[in-house]
Amino acid sequence: MELNDLPQMDPRALKATSVKAEDEHASSAEPQALKITAASSNPKMFTLPWHKPLATWPEDLLANLPRGISRHVVRFVHVGDEVYAMKEITRQVAEREYEILRRLQKLELPTVTPIAVVTGRHDRNGEPLEAILVTRHLKFSLPYRALFARNLQPDTAERLIDALAVLLVRLHLAGFYWGDVSLSNVLFLRDADAFSAFLVDAETGDLQVQLTDGQREYDIDLARTNIIGELMDLASGRLLPSDVDEIEVGNRLVDRYHSLWSALTDTDKFGPDEMWKIEQRVNKLNDLGFDVDELEMKTAEDGKRVLVRPRVVDAGYANRKLLRLTGLDVQENQARRLLNDLDAYRASTWRDGEELEIVATDWMREVYEPTVRMIPREYRSQIEPAQFFHEVLDHRWFLAEKAGHDVPMDEAVTSYIENVLPNYKLDSKALAELNEEADSGVIDDETTYGGLDDGGYNPDDDPDAAVWSH
Repeated sequence: MELNDLPQMDPRALKATSVKAEDEHASSAEPQALKITAASSNPKMFTLPWHKPLATWPEDLLANLPRGISRHVVRFVHVGDEVYAMKEITRQVAEREYEILRRLQKLELPTVTPIAVVTGRHDRNGEPLEAILVTRHLKFSLPYRALFARNLQPDTAERLIDALAVLLVRLHLAGFYWGDVSLSNVLFLRDADAFSAFLVDAETGDLQVQLTDGQREYDIDLARTNIIGELMDLASGRLLPSDVDEIEVGNRLVDRYHSLWSALTDTDKFGPDEMWKIEQRVNKLNDLGFDVDELEMKTAEDGKRVLVRPRVVDAGYANRKLLRLTGLDVQENQARRLLNDLDAYRASTWRDGEELEIVATDWMREVYEPTVRMIPREYRSQIEPAQFFHEVLDHRWFLAEKAGHDVPMDEAVTSYIENVLPNYKLDSKALAELNEEADSGVIDDETTYGGLDDGGYNPDDDPDAAVWSH
């Protein structure tokens, strides 16, 4: 193999950030003054109380959103019109995670968006404070425990696992070794009848040119083990339906991962008279939500077969088509549903021969926009417009089947808002319990126990700290 044939690191990732994290065991001095390295120019960042431990920030700054379990102090903070997630960790880890997230973002992978890393923090007495990693809150997303705290379908666990399998395959294709795959390190967005998964914690990750099979299998095995444990924990809290087999769900991840990886990377062998199967292979990948940018084709040694393998694949086939037609940037399954409704509108208005771009403009004005404008104000931070539209279509079909005739869209929307949408609200008691449970996993929050002067926190007496130190 020639040098030019060797896999190369994507140049987008190489030039993603100016932050170059040191080894976490490096002993270099902490910055003496506050330093904010940011990918955002939000001036409100400079007005935050960086001199205070994150756990003591004033309530009026905080957004009351469900948090996932973390070993570190995490808070959602209003910064101007934005909501940012703040995580208090060591400088080396904060810089490294910021660097990795920036690279993954440049590769257009599904992760939270890194905003800044803040170092050189000191309290009013000059004592050093840990650094803070700042990411943008992923709007409409939820940690897995918050999803199970609501009235969800019985197959929710399986659908979350399917989303995690897609995320893991996409990350592995890009050369990202995760090292700590779990439901806790992912945020989930509703995506029509499925979910989309986004990487939220990259502390242990590493971006490489290409992963070995051993690295991929280690990630998969660790994911299975962690997921089974997390589901058993849900079951002990009576949040998991009693008929869910935790081990079977963990095994599902392994099966789904290998099936998808095979579909995306295997080499097919075709005879000279079977070239139509190439289109079939591409269509199959499109159905899975992946776009094929390039196919590698070569003749086998016997000269009687053609070997075909997709060289570069990426997710978002339906998403990109809808974006081109309407300007809507939504999740993949939502995009498929909206495209299907667009096709139905085109057929019902007898416009099959007209340019799809023109029909899409009318569909947006006459169907989609009037529907999503009906979302009540108090729910606009709870549900994405595209998800609302999808669920209204489902509800309309349910009402029509029950009535035995078509139901007007306005009537379906009104019924959905009255009877279904309230399920999206997480009551204040459940939210408080979730966040209290999330904080129970924190191992580095001295303020939770009070100050040392009044006999409060002592790491030697903290069982969680003892566990995590080994």
